[in-house]
Amino acid sequence: MKGNPTTDLSSVGLPKAGSTAVYPTKVFLNGAIVDAEDAKVSVFDRGFIFGDGIYEVMARIHGVFFYGDAHWERLETCLQKIGLDYNISLLKEAIPELLKASGIDQEDCMVYIQVTRGTAPRQHGYPPSPSPTAMMYAWKKTLPPIETKHSRVVTMEDFRWSRCDIKMTSLLGNVMANEWAMENDAYETVLLRNGVATEASHCNVFFVKDGTVWTHPADHHILDGITRQVVLEICEHLGIQVRLEGVPAEKLKQMDEAFLTGTGSQVRAIRELNDHRYFETGPGPITLRIQEAFLEWKEKPRRIS
Repeated sequence: MKGNPTTDLSSVGLPKAGSTAVYPTKVFLNGAIVDAEDAKVSVFDRGFIFGDGIYEVMARIHGVFFYGDAHWERLETCLQKIGLDYNISLLKEAIPELLKASGIDQEDCMVYIQVTRGTAPRQHGYPPSPSPTAMMYAWKKTLPPIETKHSRVVTMEDFRWSRCDIKMTSLLGNVMANEWAMENDAYETVLLRNGVATEASHCNVFFVKDGTVWTHPADHHILDGITRQVVLEICEHLGIQVRLEGVPAEKLKQMDEAFLTGTGSQVRAIRELNDHRYFETGPGPITLRIQEAFLEWKEKPRRIS
């Protein structure tokens, strides 16, 4: 398929009926920047066969990656968790050239990064001398103001494995959960494990009760999202009490407010969960305070402590 301009990729990660997502024009692949239609990997790549790899997505706003250091640190940490040795400085150094080649070096954009264990004969054990496959691409995208965005979500049992803290490329469980949301005319699926809300298919989830923010602790059952970490710092900055605890499924409808966080979703208020409405005209006061603070922090990002 021929490469196309990246400006229509706003729907990537959020498929909608009738939308047309196109591919970026340029791809960084194993040290070279090539036309998208020439970016090919072996069918024996372990990322293709096993989903044996790690990925990261970053947002570039006004020429700066939003909490870029935190994204790079998470990428490196996840690579270490799966025992994959790769020098991520090679990726950092290539991004300016990739953006320039893509014609978006002066634009707000998103960058997708993926590192797999590379090509090897098919066997479950790690190959003795792996040669990782590294890939990146970028597309133009301006993250919109968030105070106008709110969503309907549905729930389902969290049937995924127990190492959700690893940002792995094998995301079939998340894909199936997100498809459940699409089938039910919802933006997201909130996952329930052992009777409590953990996270959503591609977001973290927060609830508010009596002015206190609840969210599942960053253990093996959730991905510790960068935006999640930013929101926790915002809560500390604003003096909002936080309870790192998953909300029991039977209490979800008793919560006062709810919202999602993610690189693309930012801080997105949940209007409706299944058949329960949290609000009619706009987000609750705690969600709104966090959204307003997040908008300010987008302009002047701080370092996560």
